[in-house]
Amino acid sequence: MTYDEVVSHVVDVVESVGAGIMVIGGLGAFVVFAQQLRRGMDDAYQQLRENVGRVILLGLEVLIIADIIRTIVVEPSLRSVGVLGIIVVIRILLSFSLEVEIDGTWPWKRGRVASGERAAERRSPARGL
Repeated sequence: MTYDEVVSHVVDVVESVGAGIMVIGGLGAFVVFAQQLRRGMDDAYQQLRENVGRVILLGLEVLIIADIIRTIVVEPSLRSVGVLGIIVVIRILLSFSLEVEIDGTWPWKRGRVASGERAAERRSPARGL
């Protein structure tokens, strides 16, 4: 077995792990959702969306690793690097939009939102309850 074949098999395993993360994690998110519905939790749907988004983000990160390994080690050509660049940009945009969807705010506004929540908690009369 040659070096390229070994690396190609490693990439296949990494891709399988990325896909597995999304499938198993997605199923797990739906199991948690069903449990929350049975308990009557009001924000079960929002939690489902956040959990599925996190699973997709993690799976995409692993798939990007596989793409980088494949491009750099297995198929180092100008065309494959260009394709990798396009794939990475698309996945970064998708990851960015998922992160905004999960957090409900733009990344550059997270600090202000978090400090505003802390200030609201300090002003709240029911804070100690």
